[in-house]
Amino acid sequence: MNLRQIVLVLKREYLTRIKSKAFILLTILLPLGMVAFIGIGIGIALWDTETTHNIGIVDETEVIFPRLEQANEERYLNVSDTPIDTLRNMVINQEMEGYIIISKENIESDKNAELVYGGSGGINLLNSIRSDLRDAIREERLDRANVSETVKDIYASRAGLDTRKLTKEGIETEDDAGFRTVIGMVMGVIIFGILLGYGGWLTRSVIEEKTSRIIEVIASSVKPIELLIGKILGVGALAVTQIGIWVIAGIGLSAAAAPIAAMFVGSQMSQIDAEAAEVAANPAMFEIPSIEASLIFYFVLFFVLGYFIYSSLFAAIGSAVDSETDTQQFMFPVMIPIMISYFILFRLVEAPDSSLAVISSMVPFFSPILMVSRIAITDVPFWQIGLSVILMIGTFFATIWLSAKIYSVGILSYGKSASFKELWKWVKQG
Repeated sequence: MNLRQIVLVLKREYLTRIKSKAFILLTILLPLGMVAFIGIGIGIALWDTETTHNIGIVDETEVIFPRLEQANEERYLNVSDTPIDTLRNMVINQEMEGYIIISKENIESDKNAELVYGGSGGINLLNSIRSDLRDAIREERLDRANVSETVKDIYASRAGLDTRKLTKEGIETEDDAGFRTVIGMVMGVIIFGILLGYGGWLTRSVIEEKTSRIIEVIASSVKPIELLIGKILGVGALAVTQIGIWVIAGIGLSAAAAPIAAMFVGSQMSQIDAEAAEVAANPAMFEIPSIEASLIFYFVLFFVLGYFIYSSLFAAIGSAVDSETDTQQFMFPVMIPIMISYFILFRLVEAPDSSLAVISSMVPFFSPILMVSRIAITDVPFWQIGLSVILMIGTFFATIWLSAKIYSVGILSYGKSASFKELWKWVKQG
């Protein structure tokens, strides 16, 4: 194998693709799209979606409605003197969202009150009504039991739990489990997208050169294995460049996001209570915890190993077909482990030390997504990380050997797409 030839193929692949309009547009548009996406998300989250829904209260006890009125004066209406048939017609004619009949049994026993309504308003409205009614009945029961205000406060209070992480060095630090879980999920999803995105890009690159017959000229002076490795490294370098640009842009956006978010939330202070306003106004709420250098190292390591494993297979697929429409039968088996690891990821973030998480994260085809997510979320024993890396390296050598066999025959085969049976013949022939 000639290293110089590999470098030449790498440079050609890299320089050709980096100047393409598709690469430039994607590099620029994706960060802009993410900014727009996040901005729209924040806007929707802070949009005033509160709509007044009138709920009639038939209060046979004469003590619950005042409490409900105090909770939400605009929502609850006292219709105790209105006949039920009239209330039903009001709901049907959409003059009122619904009505609730409250009897003594709702206070003195566990009998639930019933809401009769037109079906609109959504789950948030129903949850809000349940909460208001539950609080009102509970307060009335406590008053009837002659419970003191001190006991009421104790009953209403909720005990919290502050967590601190004890490192292996015996140092206590602030626990950022929530942040680590999010980072683990995000890293897994990013690698998932990279494997599919750049794997598909590599497949299309091979198909384009094959159909344009450029590959015949290149193959006359470069061995197939050198061409395969050069293309894999070229697209890989392209991926690193593009991701590097996005990371730098992301760091810049993150630095600017905190004060902008604080200002944006500050404009909404009139819509939230004083305590929430105080929390939202605190700049620390928008600070992003630091990411350990070791985590970044493992992310890069597993990204590179995962890319090498899957890109060799994607390149082999491109060499075996004459058009993108013919790739589906071969793409599916390669994409299955990527999709499986993606689905396991959602279980892993909930229980990163479970048997499923531990075993699946050490399967070479799952490791790129799952192991890096586990490392971000929990303390993974070093032997598991080491074993995973060794297995991935071994798998890469196996896949590159297999792909080189297919690639050496496939790039010069035209006329019809190969079948799995023919691919096996190529492996033996190569």
